Amino acid sequence: MKWRIMSQKKIFLVFVAISTVSLLLHHGGHFSWTMEAFHLGCPSLRTHLSSSLKPKHTNVAFLKTHKTASTTMQNLLFRFAERNNLTVALPVQACGHQFCYPRTFNAHLVHPHTLPPNVVTSHMRFNRAEMQRLMPNDTIYVTILREPGSMFESLFSYYNQYCQSFKRVPNGSLEAFLDEPWRYYRPDEKDSMYARNTLTFDLGGDKDRPAADATAYARAFVAETERVFSLVMIAEYFDESLVLLRHLLSWDLEDVLYVKLNMRMSGSKHSLSPGLAVKIRAWNALDARLYDHFNASLWRQLTALGPACVAREVRLLRRAQERLVRGCFGGRLPQLRSAAQIKNKELRPWQPSAKVDIVGYDLPTNTNATWPGSLAHELCLKLIMPEVQYTRVLLRSQSLRYRRSYPLRSPQPQPQQPVRSVLPHHQQVGIQQIYREALPSPTATSRPAGTQSRATRVGLRPSGPQRQTP
Repeated sequence: MKWRIMSQKKIFLVFVAISTVSLLLHHGGHFSWTMEAFHLGCPSLRTHLSSSLKPKHTNVAFLKTHKTASTTMQNLLFRFAERNNLTVALPVQACGHQFCYPRTFNAHLVHPHTLPPNVVTSHMRFNRAEMQRLMPNDTIYVTILREPGSMFESLFSYYNQYCQSFKRVPNGSLEAFLDEPWRYYRPDEKDSMYARNTLTFDLGGDKDRPAADATAYARAFVAETERVFSLVMIAEYFDESLVLLRHLLSWDLEDVLYVKLNMRMSGSKHSLSPGLAVKIRAWNALDARLYDHFNASLWRQLTALGPACVAREVRLLRRAQERLVRGCFGGRLPQLRSAAQIKNKELRPWQPSAKVDIVGYDLPTNTNATWPGSLAHELCLKLIMPEVQYTRVLLRSQSLRYRRSYPLRSPQPQPQQPVRSVLPHHQQVGIQQIYREALPSPTATSRPAGTQSRATRVGLRPSGPQRQTP
């Protein structure tokens, strides 16, 4: 009897082993990085084997805020949409590459060739009712914030020649503006939204709420933002935010790889004294309230996910990104270049003024050295393509798809259902192979269990920016 029971156990164990090996072979690309996370014994990641088989959530509305690393995030979403044959809502041509910002968003501002959409990610002033009218009911809303001091310094530098509140300041002095902001600021003036509480304005709020009820208004506005947005990312902790995003949307690691875009040369940046940072927060009090609340919220979510697990995923993400970038740049890390140095005009970032130098990248001639084929060149090109050019390219491709399918369209098109991938098989295999070759293997990235990065150590929440914003 004992012999029979032991034989049954052996048969069962052999069956489990064969099934596990078969599953790993079938999903090898997905598990090479996931299995390393399992070595930590993280409860939040043990369910990833089952969750990775769920359809990826493909209906996403990302509110693109100003000077918050949102262009990097937009590029990530554009590429995800293209890989999965999703439709991205883009502005009508009269609006350029934004939804006629700073006008409050209206669904009529969406180009008809980009309807019905799965993804929206271009600049707008948020309007919840109109967004719900445009997007599917199961859309997940995401946005990103940045520490008010560094953000306002970036706004002042970037829009110095556009915003009248900044232009009238003698010698373009940030210190002079903050000493007497009401001397230069006009609430109803064109582009005044760049000069005060820009995050609040982008989110659809009142940037100039009277001081008498500003505290109550800020509290209610934060609560409303929390109700609408499932995730509020923080620019200073971009990679940690991507970990939360990946789990929220059931995406894979290769779906959140990126290169930093729309950055200024260091010479265009102004260092802030502690006193200046305090003045910025006081002038942008509503934005400061938003940031403080959602920065704390982000770290509560990261703690719930497991700091050690988050740290491990961040390391895997960065290693995968480095491999992908080296594959695109001939085995080297890319060099930032001024627009004048970039030979390919499709890769030259828009320059706001002669006083600010926005840098970008240029692809080497041996792009295909690591991954042969035109798919590799297209992937690498779009990985570093600036916002204006990518929006134009995406509108052309979606308009072409719209015209080709027009005779087959019913009067009321049905919304697309979330899928793992709907690319033609040969393109799917090619692009996925390129991305997955960038993923680190478990053995190559092993690290003793329990080792954590300082930024995500158990029980600690960093009190301020610790890392350069993308």
